[in-house]
Amino acid sequence: MDKPKYIKNAGKQWTPQEEKKLTQLAKGNTPTRVIGLELGRPVGGVQSKSSQLGVSLKPANQSPYNRTNKK
Repeated sequence: MDKPKYIKNAGKQWTPQEEKKLTQLAKGNTPTRVIGLELGRPVGGVQSKSSQLGVSLKPANQSPYNRTNKK
């Protein structure tokens, strides 16, 4: 099975610019998969690096349990 072409940086060292972009995208509630596509990295690599940097990938401002107002 071939590796997808969009994952061009898999296994390479992270540059300070990539780390900064990862932090900015994560704070902007960007989904992890989209961050991976932006940086050319696999989702697992993005998750691993965000953990090392102490950056949360959890989306903010979402209501738990998908609540809806029923009247």
